[in-house]
Amino acid sequence: MADGLPTENGLQLDATEGFADPSQFESLNGFANDPNLMMSQMGMATVPMMDQPVAAPITAEEIALYDRQIRLWGVQAQEKIRSANILLIGFGGLGVEITKNLVLAGIGTLTILEHALVMEEDLGTNFFVNEEHIGQNRVEAAMPEIKKLNPRVNLYNDTDIVFTKMPEYFQSFDITIATGLPLNAVSTINSNCRGFGQKFYAADVQGMYGYIFADLVIHQFTQERLQSNVPTKPGKKETSTQTVISVSEKIENGKNMEVVLKQEEYSPFLLANTAQLPAELTRTVAKRKKITPLLSCLRALFDFQDAMGRLPGATAEDLQNYTKLVHAKHLELGLPNETMKAEFLRSFLQNLGSEISPVVAYLGGRLAQDVINVLGQREQPLQNFLLFDAETLTCPVYSLQPVFDDSALQPVFDSMLAATEMQNGVLATT
Repeated sequence: MADGLPTENGLQLDATEGFADPSQFESLNGFANDPNLMMSQMGMATVPMMDQPVAAPITAEEIALYDRQIRLWGVQAQEKIRSANILLIGFGGLGVEITKNLVLAGIGTLTILEHALVMEEDLGTNFFVNEEHIGQNRVEAAMPEIKKLNPRVNLYNDTDIVFTKMPEYFQSFDITIATGLPLNAVSTINSNCRGFGQKFYAADVQGMYGYIFADLVIHQFTQERLQSNVPTKPGKKETSTQTVISVSEKIENGKNMEVVLKQEEYSPFLLANTAQLPAELTRTVAKRKKITPLLSCLRALFDFQDAMGRLPGATAEDLQNYTKLVHAKHLELGLPNETMKAEFLRSFLQNLGSEISPVVAYLGGRLAQDVINVLGQREQPLQNFLLFDAETLTCPVYSLQPVFDDSALQPVFDSMLAATEMQNGVLATT
């Protein structure tokens, strides 16, 4: 094997085997390699104001149109969906699938923020465009076809670069969904949304692998279930993040049912990305062996992107540095060294920078489904990291929450606040 790179696990990686053209790594969703570009681009910040239509009561025609989904979650949930204002950042294959599902579900308003142009490789995952659209803005080219899916949805496109947006830009959106962004962009946008109490999702795909992250800040939802011999009591802590707010009873089809209002508390991406796995998943070696190595690979990828401003390339230096990061993350998580196999790491590296239609279809559908569920407030939402491995068809969800005492909490949020204030100061003076 040429240019084999020894690692802590004794495995070797070929520096070039199986990789696509290295030029695919030169940019990341339109963001230049230079991480300092973020600050220079902020000088162009603008905050376009947008008047959102006020939703009228749901009509009989709409009830007929959305009959199947109304049967699932009810008219009230559908009314919440049709009045929602959502921002989608990124219109690659993943963004296309999210758009399709949200528009068909009948959300009120969708704004798509994307500055990139249609390229030939987009044609494999973007069914809204064809060869004639190459060189046009991705969203502008697709907008006529998107509108055909559901003319009742208010659609807007924004061709600005996301880094040019002031924090206030995110205030008016009920939910922001960021796709295909590196760590610094995800954490900054998440912090901006959190500052206004708005919900946030992040997602990305690397070929056969991908993730979805949710920070819903504080989210309440209702669950209906058969009443047990031990009634549920308000105030009960069902998990470390979930509390029962109230309980009511009803009889349905002759059965005694509980209607339980619950509240989930979430962590921002920056803290979740460094949190340990839940104790119940790591108590024994057998349990630790079941944790997907994808978690370590993604955390290492976030760090590599943060440091280098790009994906790892097909060079010996990049592969060696990235492999060291992977093993460091694996060690931090307390996972057995042997579960980070050479075959998995090689496969992950060879998939970097690509989108595969069935993978983006699954993840886009899964994310859109969770958004609809959150808007309707009917069932348990994602908490908080979903990892998808299409090679093994596994999709574990891990609740990654920071653990610290109250005295340690304040400095963390002071640091986050200071970073946000510094960013705002830069924006105000440029």
